[in-house]
Amino acid sequence: MYDTSDFRKGLKIEFEGSPYIITDFQHFSPGKGAAFTRTKMKNLLTSNTIERNIRTGEKVGVPNMEERQYQYMYADNEGYHMMDQKNFEQIALTEEQVGDRKNYFQEGATISVLFYNEKPIAVEVPTFVVLTITETQPGLRGDTVSGGSKPATLETGAVVNIPLHLNEGDKIKVDTRDNTYVERAN
Repeated sequence: MYDTSDFRKGLKIEFEGSPYIITDFQHFSPGKGAAFTRTKMKNLLTSNTIERNIRTGEKVGVPNMEERQYQYMYADNEGYHMMDQKNFEQIALTEEQVGDRKNYFQEGATISVLFYNEKPIAVEVPTFVVLTITETQPGLRGDTVSGGSKPATLETGAVVNIPLHLNEGDKIKVDTRDNTYVERAN
């Protein structure tokens, strides 16, 4: 069981029978009445965000969660197929379980799959990935690194804004947390 003093951003808890991740919290000690923690949390099954006041000293559950490493193999009509690196067991994840993370799946890449009560519920990709630009408007002579930006489609289908001087075939580093261009990769 977790106490309110254990709360931190990113902590996974079980609240009202569902798994949540704490996105924000703040301890309050009013002049009269009991102290409490205002907690903002996101449901890991439905992606809904709720805000609750939890009294100091009150306990919340520890979810039956496990994170396992899988290798991404391919996608088809049945879903996104992954293989466990330890026992070579394969699973297929649905579009709902994968969400917009599918834009960063590369064949052979290691993906973290989050399980709740032995069922896969979410995936995590590396924070930074290197991808090849497959489609963008050509760069013009005189374009500099500090100029404007243009949209580019990457090998996985993701679309990011890149500097004007980059062209098709260039490899770039992308931040998967906010889908932004970081730097040109070698």
